[in-house]
Amino acid sequence: MKEKFNILTSTCVPLPLENVDTDQIIPARFLKATTKEGFGDNLFRDWRYDKQGNKIDSFVLNNPVYSGKILVAGKNFGSGSSREHAAWAIAGYGFRVVVSSFFADIFRNNALNNFVLPVVVSESFLAELFASIDDNAKMEVEVDLPQQTITNKATGRNEHFEINAYKKHCLMNGLDDIDYLLTNKDKIEAWEKASE
Repeated sequence: MKEKFNILTSTCVPLPLENVDTDQIIPARFLKATTKEGFGDNLFRDWRYDKQGNKIDSFVLNNPVYSGKILVAGKNFGSGSSREHAAWAIAGYGFRVVVSSFFADIFRNNALNNFVLPVVVSESFLAELFASIDDNAKMEVEVDLPQQTITNKATGRNEHFEINAYKKHCLMNGLDDIDYLLTNKDKIEAWEKASE
């Protein structure tokens, strides 16, 4: 079981770039591993470090002004190949939520399977979030999963977001697909007996 997701209030890391694909999130050369460990260290690797392995100070993850468990990204985040490693890297870095106005379907599902909540907002709400973070890097956003709302605490504006009911249940209870099946083991066994 994973950490349960209920209401998260956090500062944000802004990434106002559109069409960020999975190869930019986690470059292909890091895909040899078969476990999730260490992927957070290589999140946005080619944007965070130069070829000699030195930090690129201008990249947002290297800027100490920005921190938090919420990544606010531009439109069409997670496009490209279907690698689950991209979601591993986002989760491994410590993000619990990614906010964008559009996610690639496969990335969205991979994120949910790795206990990262992708929150789709309107383009105007996203633009306001970027502006609020630009005004004050310490401003906070509240993501209320039970109510399915996201609130910009700097302005008070909020929006409703959609999530699959099953995935919502799993996130709120810290269950992956296997955990969910195990919690229903008695029901499954009863159904099997009744079907004999």
